[in-house]
Amino acid sequence: MSESGGFANPTPRQLPANVRDFVNRTDELDQLNAVLTGEGDDPLVVSVYVIAGTAGAGKTSLALRWAHHVRDRFPDGQLYVNLRGYDPGQPVTAQDALHRFLISLGVGPQSVPQDLDTAAALYRSLLADRRVLVVLDNAATVGQVRPLLPGSARSLVVVTSRSRLSGLAVRDGARRITLGTLPEREAIALLRAVTAGYRPQDDEQQLAELAQLCARLPLALRIAAERAASHPHMRLHELTADLRDESSLWDALSTGDDEEAEAVRTVFAWSYRALPDQAARLFRLLGLHPGPEFGLDAAAALAGTTTPRARHLLDSLVGAHLLEQTAPDRYQFHDLLRAYAVDQVQHEEPPEERSAALRRVLEWYLHAADAAQSWISPGEDRLDLATPPEGVRPLSFPDYDAAVDWAEYEHTNLLQAVRTAAAAGDDRLTWQLPAVLWHAQFPSAAGADWLAVGHIGLAAAGRSGDRAAEGRLFTELGMTHSRVNQLAESLECHRSALEIWGELGDRLNEAHSLNLIGLNHLHRRHLDTAAHHFVQAISVFQEQGSDRWAATALSNLATTHYRAGRLSEASAVIEQALAAHRALNNQRGEGNVLRLLSSLRREQGDIEEALASAQASVDIALGLRNLRLEAYWLLTLGDAQQAGGQFADALTSYQRSAALQRRLGDRSKQAWAWHRVGEVYRRLDRHTEAADFHRQAAVTHRDLGDIWHEALALDGLGAALLDETPEAARQHWTEALRLLADYDDPRAAATRNSLEHRLAEAG
Repeated sequence: MSESGGFANPTPRQLPANVRDFVNRTDELDQLNAVLTGEGDDPLVVSVYVIAGTAGAGKTSLALRWAHHVRDRFPDGQLYVNLRGYDPGQPVTAQDALHRFLISLGVGPQSVPQDLDTAAALYRSLLADRRVLVVLDNAATVGQVRPLLPGSARSLVVVTSRSRLSGLAVRDGARRITLGTLPEREAIALLRAVTAGYRPQDDEQQLAELAQLCARLPLALRIAAERAASHPHMRLHELTADLRDESSLWDALSTGDDEEAEAVRTVFAWSYRALPDQAARLFRLLGLHPGPEFGLDAAAALAGTTTPRARHLLDSLVGAHLLEQTAPDRYQFHDLLRAYAVDQVQHEEPPEERSAALRRVLEWYLHAADAAQSWISPGEDRLDLATPPEGVRPLSFPDYDAAVDWAEYEHTNLLQAVRTAAAAGDDRLTWQLPAVLWHAQFPSAAGADWLAVGHIGLAAAGRSGDRAAEGRLFTELGMTHSRVNQLAESLECHRSALEIWGELGDRLNEAHSLNLIGLNHLHRRHLDTAAHHFVQAISVFQEQGSDRWAATALSNLATTHYRAGRLSEASAVIEQALAAHRALNNQRGEGNVLRLLSSLRREQGDIEEALASAQASVDIALGLRNLRLEAYWLLTLGDAQQAGGQFADALTSYQRSAALQRRLGDRSKQAWAWHRVGEVYRRLDRHTEAADFHRQAAVTHRDLGDIWHEALALDGLGAALLDETPEAARQHWTEALRLLADYDDPRAAATRNSLEHRLAEAG
């Protein structure tokens, strides 16, 4: 299981060996095992289990240990999410968790419903016929949990919480396991296990006293045992006396309402105060980090120190069980320890030091994202950033893959950094972070993730009175809205940007806005309007000496001519655009034109050249690790394969494209793939399957308001139904003709003529 959820038998997160081997919790495991009756798909005794207990009682450890043990009983996979209900930061909402789960279940990011009830209904329908184990860790409220319940007796949900979540028992039939403290014998065994080999045999009575001071809670016991192991020559009664002194301090400061929680905080303080000064400082500064998980270099920026020094300090914190190392140079907090770090930094670090540390880490993320952009989107303009503050050493990346890997690892932290900057009142960083991030996202990132922080950045730019920043963010918001098929919102953003660039006299960015407005009209099949904007954009790009963007706009103009069926005009512009992109060594631009060239050659009857160009474009997408381009360009490869009679290969290309489009959330292009699959099945005389795919495509295009592609899908549906139900075929063709009535380009005219001819023949 991963933090964000997994599916298809993902491996559960591994537990620390001492928890797995020495905290038996035999009675509780027996209660969980009693849920599973019989074999295979037998109904479960209960479909929801709540593991409740105080902080540090080992709820997560028990849940994950059991999940690992029974994973074979849930052949359709396991889903896991840490709801962070008690984290000092924002908890994960049910909507956020559903978004992660639905993506894990194969739904594209942009296809995840924004409405909670609709998303929950989709989730339940996807799990209806599956046997899945769902682990909801660290839930604070019933509201976080209830939308994540599958609603099927075949799946099981295990919830961990510090609360009893009584509403789940009353309304959802949940059973509860309450984790108390460890029995004294097991608590002593855990202490001995951690200290074995580091200390001489300690007196059992003294170990029992130490366990009692730790409230016999596994988290506190591990930390205390590590402290004892790191002082092998210090007598245990002296360590216990130190802990008792710390406990007295907490007693004086606390209300005593929750003895177990106070015991945990006492152990935290005891271990924290034993740290060397620099390690203690790093621990509390990490409470300022935007997220609970972070990398070595971000920690170094927070502390204003070198990477080797930060690694040494982090090793000290891991050794003291105050941090968990999750991967090479990656770390995370337990939510209790993060809360403790936040508390310490607020009380022990002067305000000016807190502000400086927070600025360092936010600047580090800004400059690291800028460095990633230089590889991921090298042709995009980069912001003119201020010199990073002292103590910040910006990252550099050796190659494209390293930049993409970093962007994927840090995506959540980068989004949260925008919110952190906004909360700190730093408008400059609040708009610069999303502006840079837009071009530094890993290629398959969900556009919807960025929208919220893009609007936060736009508001900050407005407060700053920085019109150029507003123009940039309007542009990026427009492109993001387009990615998620929100074309009206996209057009509004691009028009706002165009107005700003006109005010500022920024001709180059005016050309960018004209090009993007042209693309918006191209998506809507307003072909003459699109061509008009592209011609304007090309003229300004050439006037400004921007060869790369002139080539890009040329490609868009060529696409417009091709879609209109003006093949000779398309051919001439394609040749210009391809030569320009190759001269600029712009692989992405070259791949896009090769895609278009393949379609042109296919219509001209040169199937061999069509196949070669399409395969070359897909190879470029694969080299760029860009799933969005791969998914799109695979459609063209499938078209060439279909035209060459390679039906099995064409189906493979279309099905791969549809799967990627679903993952990316592009419902429009997913429906394009379905339509093409229908075409192949028609040619294979598998008309029933063909009709199913054409029908599915038509419904999707209708939902999206895409009249042109709905008409094409209805045309295919009519052809698939003609032999069996000719009247239904005529109805679909008649509707397709109605939809195409307002288009006046040559391709639309040819499509109407073909439909009219077939209707006449079928009549």
